[in-house]
Amino acid sequence: MNRPPAPASPDDFAAEMMAYALRWWRESVARMSLRQAGMRIPLSHSYLSKLERNRRPLTPDLVPQLDRAYRAEGRIKEFYRLITKFDHASRCTLAVSSPQAEEDETERRRLLQLAATGMGVGAFIAPDESVRRLVDIALNTAPRSVEDWELVRDDHLHAIRTRPAAEVHDDLLVDLLRIHRELLHADDGERTELYRIAAVLAAFHASVLTRLGERGGALRWYETARAAADSSGDRDLRLLIRGHEAGHSLYGLRSPEAVLRLTQDALRIAGSNPRPSVGLVFVTRAQAHALALTNRRAEARKAVQRFTDIAEADLPVMPGFWEASDYRIYFTHSQVFSAIGDETAAAKAQESILNGDPAGYQVPINARLHAAQCTVVNGGIGEGVRQATEVLAAIPKPYCNLMITETARRVLRAVPVHQRNHPAVADLRAVLPITTAKDIDV
Repeated sequence: MNRPPAPASPDDFAAEMMAYALRWWRESVARMSLRQAGMRIPLSHSYLSKLERNRRPLTPDLVPQLDRAYRAEGRIKEFYRLITKFDHASRCTLAVSSPQAEEDETERRRLLQLAATGMGVGAFIAPDESVRRLVDIALNTAPRSVEDWELVRDDHLHAIRTRPAAEVHDDLLVDLLRIHRELLHADDGERTELYRIAAVLAAFHASVLTRLGERGGALRWYETARAAADSSGDRDLRLLIRGHEAGHSLYGLRSPEAVLRLTQDALRIAGSNPRPSVGLVFVTRAQAHALALTNRRAEARKAVQRFTDIAEADLPVMPGFWEASDYRIYFTHSQVFSAIGDETAAAKAQESILNGDPAGYQVPINARLHAAQCTVVNGGIGEGVRQATEVLAAIPKPYCNLMITETARRVLRAVPVHQRNHPAVADLRAVLPITTAKDIDV
């Protein structure tokens, strides 16, 4: 007879977080399989697997070995020290029967869990922001009004559009911890509005992680964004977050086929006869782009027309998602028509972008890369690839994020296999960072 598993003890929390941290560092930083990691330490891959599932205790002597093997530069050791200290403090606090002490302990656990599971432990223990500093900022500041949070949202949006992604990351993280804390204590009226802000900030953070190439963290933060949007009860916001996730997923997070499934799931939320909304326009633009990337040209044309029809309705301004300054209609036309080789339509959209003043430094950069992609799709291999190389070479390194380099890779993928020995192709490969084994074959 199988017995149900025993409920988890509060004392298991720190061990679970440490196990999660080890897996995150191996997969996201060291980029090693269990077998590869086991050979470096050395330990059997099955033992490492048990450590990562909290099926074996992590002994102090293993911590420095894992830190060296995963190239953590002392951060696994620091996280182990802090989480062990946290666990000891938790046990002492739980021994006190004060209701306030128990409430404080619950809050500390939730904050640590949010940080450790929401965006990846690596971000939480970034070299210039320790666990202690982030939690101190989150706990020791006064609550903000909804209006203040809207200003914070706009500040983060401006930073994403104007600064390198690595510089934006930590500030967003601190505010996500703060809004999580405020959600714990908000009344019902405030909580709905805070969920809306939390959904947007989580999506912004996922966007930043996408730019940094942190696939696992980006997907986890999109999961957080979806949960917050669902909790708000706002159907348009639920659509918007899913559309935002689908669009960003095309930059190395998921395959175009998986993105098409995401958009279909989102459209089921919209219903059979949805009214035009910013959420719906985001879902349809991601769908059109995914169809173009899978070479389903006729379907892509129909989808981009649906997108345009919705986008030309009188949609409300939503900072970071829909506003006149961000040129999203032109940008979507540029993406889709370039991918299917419609040079006339693509060039028209790109001209509007390059002659205008779109918000976000990467918009004109990617428009130029779209043009290079369209040239290659139409047979101009040397010209298009050289154009993409020139665009990349002119970008200051801190600004050359993954959403830009992934667009450049589409130029390479458009080159027929039998022409990939062209000298210009080698030049473009030389300026593109290799992030996955698949990049070697492109």
